Amino acid sequence: MDGSLARAARHLSRVSARTVARHAGIETDELRSYEKGGDALTEEQIQAVADALIHYGVLFIAEDEVGGVGVRRKFTQTGVRRLDTWEGEGGPVGVDDA
Repeated sequence: MDGSLARAARHLSRVSARTVARHAGIETDELRSYEKGGDALTEEQIQAVADALIHYGVLFIAEDEVGGVGVRRKFTQTGVRRLDTWEGEGGPVGVDDA
C-alpha cells in the first residue's frame, strides 16, 4: 500500500488521520507525511496503518488482469445505514466483534 492509497482509504472511511495513527501506533505527522508521498514509515508501520484502515471499514482490492489496486467500503450503503441505526439505539456500550 502506498501513501495515496492510504489517504484514499482514510477519506473513504471518514476517519481522521489522528484516529488512524493512534490505532496504528504511529504519530499523526508520520501518517500525514506518508500519505503525501513521504517514506517515513517502516513496512511494519505500513501494515499497522492498513490494519487500522481495515478496522475502520475499508477493503483493499489487489491488482489483477482487469485493473490496478484500489479500495472500497467494507459495507454497502444499506449496511452502513443499518449500522448507524443500531449504534444510535442507545443502551450500554459493548465490545465490537471487529
